[in-house]
Amino acid sequence: MNRGCGVARPEPWEVDDELWAVIEPLLPKVERRTRHPGRKRHPDRLVFQGILFVLHTGISWEHLPQELGFGSGMTCWRRLAEWSEAGVWPRLHEVLLAKLRSANALGFSRAAVDGSHNPGLKGGKTGRSPVDRGRTGSKHHLITDATGIPLAITLTGGNRNDVTQLIPLLEAVPPVGDRGYDHDKYRRLVWDLGVKPLIARRGTEHGSGLGTQRWVVERAFAHLHWFRRLRIRWEIRDDIHEAFLTLGCALICWRRLRSRC
Repeated sequence: MNRGCGVARPEPWEVDDELWAVIEPLLPKVERRTRHPGRKRHPDRLVFQGILFVLHTGISWEHLPQELGFGSGMTCWRRLAEWSEAGVWPRLHEVLLAKLRSANALGFSRAAVDGSHNPGLKGGKTGRSPVDRGRTGSKHHLITDATGIPLAITLTGGNRNDVTQLIPLLEAVPPVGDRGYDHDKYRRLVWDLGVKPLIARRGTEHGSGLGTQRWVVERAFAHLHWFRRLRIRWEIRDDIHEAFLTLGCALICWRRLRSRC
């Protein structure tokens, strides 16, 4: 409760009209059959809020509270998979990035790239981390703009070196990476893309000056992993986990956009 004005603050999974106006046009239209229509489809907006509830709280699908009115956990899971197959989440992320660009809120003077190990035992893109005592999990690879806005994210097994995702994340933005990217092969590839690489040399001491530029991607990871469902990988299917990752990036963009209004 906001004590200053007596107005309750909305829950983070509640979707206001402004956000829904961005999301709804991206969703595939499903026409109800005239013959043998079956059970009426649960409203998309409520189901989307159910998906957000799971993303924010980390609750398992089967424990999604029915009294919230979002539909069953299985309904929300199926709709998430359906919308993922239709490419909704990358398009939502792109639309919000375009809005940020129009508002002059993207800093393209440089970009930061980093990876974060994500514990998980369910399968899919997982592997034993070489730095986290060999624990099994996945890895999130993220590139942000100069202010920490997430521009792209990829998913690999926890045993994959960060450098393997450098070029996929460098399609359009310049990187600022750490020692894990210090390979001459990748320096040349980055230069070939017309991007000046600022990469700390392996074997050099920390405090080389790049830390002041890398903190933005570390902060972005903190914001991303604030969504409890992304702290530990529970999904067996890669596409479902990637859907949550991209949706999380889009929501961070939406918050930044709203903060400028």
